[in-house]
Amino acid sequence: MEAVVPPEISTELTQILSNLVLGDNEIRASAEKAVNERLAHTPELYLLALAQFAITADTEVMRSFSLVLLRRLLFRPAPTASSQPNPPGTRQTLYDHLSNQTLATLERLLLFSLSHETSSNVRRKTVDTICDLANQGMMRGRPWHALQAQAFAMTHSNPSQQSEQSAPAVLQRESAHRIFAGCPNLVMDLQIDAVLGVFQRGLKDQENIEVRHAALLASVAFLSAADPTQLAQSISLMSPMLDTLSDLSSSLSQPPLGSSSSSPKTSNYHYLSTFLSTLTPLCSTHPILFAPHLQSLLSLLPSLILPPVDCGPTPTVSRPFPIGGGRQGAFVFPPPSNPNGDEDAASSPIDDDEERDERSTLRLSALEFVISLSEARPNMVRKVNGWTEVIVRACLEGMGEFDEDETTGLDAWLREDPSTSSSSAETDSPPALYEQSLDRLACAMGGKSILPPAFQYIPSMMVSFDWRVRHAGLMAIAAIGEGTGKVMQKELQTIVDMVTPMFNDSHPRVRYAACQCVGQLCTDLEEIIQQRFHRNLFAVLIPALEDPEPRVHAHAASALINFCEGVERDTLLPYLDPIVERLLKLLNPPGDHMQVRRYVQEQAITTLAMVADASEVTFAKHYPTIMPLLLSVLRNADGPDYRKLRVKAMECAGLIAIAVGPDVFRPDSTTLIELLMRIQQSPVDPNDTQLGHYLMATWAKICQAMGSEFEAYLPVVMPSLLATASAKADLSVYEEGDDALEEREGWETIVMDGHTYGVRTSAMDEKCQAFETLVIYCSTLSARFAPYLSQTLEVTLPCLRFYFHEGVREACAMLIPMLLACGKQSGTLTNQMVSATFLQLINCISTEHDSTFLASLYKYFSEALGVIGGPEALSAQFHDGIIEATKRQLHALADKRKARAARAASNAVDFDRDEMALVEEMEDFALEDMAKMLAGFDHNHPLLVAVSGVRDLGFNTYDSDEDGDEES
Repeated sequence: MEAVVPPEISTELTQILSNLVLGDNEIRASAEKAVNERLAHTPELYLLALAQFAITADTEVMRSFSLVLLRRLLFRPAPTASSQPNPPGTRQTLYDHLSNQTLATLERLLLFSLSHETSSNVRRKTVDTICDLANQGMMRGRPWHALQAQAFAMTHSNPSQQSEQSAPAVLQRESAHRIFAGCPNLVMDLQIDAVLGVFQRGLKDQENIEVRHAALLASVAFLSAADPTQLAQSISLMSPMLDTLSDLSSSLSQPPLGSSSSSPKTSNYHYLSTFLSTLTPLCSTHPILFAPHLQSLLSLLPSLILPPVDCGPTPTVSRPFPIGGGRQGAFVFPPPSNPNGDEDAASSPIDDDEERDERSTLRLSALEFVISLSEARPNMVRKVNGWTEVIVRACLEGMGEFDEDETTGLDAWLREDPSTSSSSAETDSPPALYEQSLDRLACAMGGKSILPPAFQYIPSMMVSFDWRVRHAGLMAIAAIGEGTGKVMQKELQTIVDMVTPMFNDSHPRVRYAACQCVGQLCTDLEEIIQQRFHRNLFAVLIPALEDPEPRVHAHAASALINFCEGVERDTLLPYLDPIVERLLKLLNPPGDHMQVRRYVQEQAITTLAMVADASEVTFAKHYPTIMPLLLSVLRNADGPDYRKLRVKAMECAGLIAIAVGPDVFRPDSTTLIELLMRIQQSPVDPNDTQLGHYLMATWAKICQAMGSEFEAYLPVVMPSLLATASAKADLSVYEEGDDALEEREGWETIVMDGHTYGVRTSAMDEKCQAFETLVIYCSTLSARFAPYLSQTLEVTLPCLRFYFHEGVREACAMLIPMLLACGKQSGTLTNQMVSATFLQLINCISTEHDSTFLASLYKYFSEALGVIGGPEALSAQFHDGIIEATKRQLHALADKRKARAARAASNAVDFDRDEMALVEEMEDFALEDMAKMLAGFDHNHPLLVAVSGVRDLGFNTYDSDEDGDEES
């Protein structure tokens, strides 16, 4: 191809790019500066030079690098401002400054690379760059007809028709489909039959598995972008898409289609996992497309999600001492440690770790596929006999597959400090992933679907000789509790009788799982299990606090927290003494204190706090023993190793102070407050991210414990609290393609006004906690909070529109009537404060789009109105304003409901009735609070009829027979 830039430019660019890939920081920085300078002065020339270099460079690395750099530079903000207005939804980038001639040349160079590049790795970069260019161009009204034509031509490419310099036909077909996947708009306006024919031909490609995968990507992208009419015309595409799964499943032991001795080492296990993962998003977005194929999927998937069937030698011969490793058998426990495989596994044993990992990955990919489909349309899959049963069985099998040596694995687990070890190692392990899948399935399908197949196996698992299976049985009960709770209630006696003996199991990990199971059931069946079975559970939990293994007795203490959250005080009192006695032994054990596990002490303190909170004033008898220990911790627990212990002690002291009341707490209040002040005034440790949160929470608890006596300490706490409450959102503006920012830990991505922002969540959570603390101070101190009324109101009113965090807005709305009450009782409420408050409330109500928060706004508007004297105290201006705002909301809600009803009547494919029913339920709450406010003005207010009329609009449809089936 002829050069499009002068040779000297190409030479200079070659040197710059070579310097950019060097490891020397100074050289690389100099090269980056050179790139920016060239782009500022002659962007068109250097962008074309980059595209040309992607064709002419000698090495694959440099061709790939130039394409990646071209893609990034094209769509980064332009170095100079433009007088042209931004097209809607776009930013001014270098692309927007290029002339039509330069764009045409750039497109021609990329199409040349697409048709002639022979390296598959470089071709992927070419495709990515082309897709970006095409998508951005279409957003700006610039179609790329040449790409559309070339991509369609490439789908027909075969060796007999190509020139010697062209890329191999297989690579061309693959790239064409990847382009359709990356830029589905290229085919959305074409004749459906022609598009489907291209995709179907790719899905059945006879030469290469990568072509089939690319065609599957393209098909999924097309169906995801299709409108309802196109979707209805494209249903026939699902059969060839799903046929790719059955083709791969029947050839797992064979080499991949089109592979050669020089191909990277892959297998059909890898490709089948990849194909399933490609289809999984479609399960969530368009589950109805799979409805006609559920029976065929059911015949295919069991062989993928269940472990292999291998009769093999008898268990006694193969494993006379079953303490780990693999085992043979069909569906009997313990599960095999050889995860997945086909029926030929016996003839081709898996010795290679990589291949074994591929088979394990395949099982999990297939499971994710069926779980996603079940979550998206539970009523659809529930009608397929055997669907739920096989998934439950697969999850139970997988939960028992611990791939670790019995002795060394147990020793490592016992030595591990759960408070400092990475949780991802456990949560990302295969058994944990199977457990999460069972939890998700139970939440989606409900108790009547899940409990029968689960308890077909769980009782036998609990008496298995293998600890892994007993562990899995307990964790399975814990996992399904949330989703099956209402049905499980009827079988609680059986379940409790099954679980409680496991606290005496010989294996510590099983005893740990028993604690986990009881703790989770206490959360999922809160109050029910505590009320009916407190004797049974206390009889095992209290002795478990003296288990010889620290990890077990710490987890028993953790389970007690869950238990106490739903227990009545009178139920807890008979057990209070033995619980506290054992927790104190964990906190301050006799003997060598150097052997004490710090995480056990931390857990003991946390549990003591919860027990105190649940037992209330009765805890006073233990106060003289516990509070001095906590104050000692706060005095002496300095240094990074004691950060968590210190904040837990703060939390516990605050909760105990509330529990025992001001009279008991008063002698120690000054000491505790002085210790908190010392901690608050200490130099800030940037690595201690929890201290601020716990300090704020503990001050709030002390305020609740001391009541009006806390007024003297407001000058200590309020300056920092108001500073936190008034903090601005910590934002980053994300550029398109800036993957690093999108993945930043501790940041949440939101889209607002066409821009993508990253919000630092910790700062927003602190702001929310600050407003929640202000609610506590104001409600507790009432008129005594008056010195800070004006400042607090000034911070609170604007934050009703703090759209980055819903919790902030809710806390602010709740705080407003309390602040007005504080001002009225103290005589410091001014007309200006009242006017500013109601003006902001009315403006927010008028423009609010979130039905949940709209309900809160109406509720707290009514409360605020009551504080100032009722509707008669409201000025005519504000009366008219709230009525107009209400009319506006009624019109908006009516329009939404009419549109929703129309979509429901049209049976739109992407209309989720369950989700829309939930939306309407939230709207009903808003309408209810709206009606209460209107009735406060006039019990016969004319708008009440409109509220009732809007409530009757919409589709108002619940699948009562099936939904109720699973809710009961």
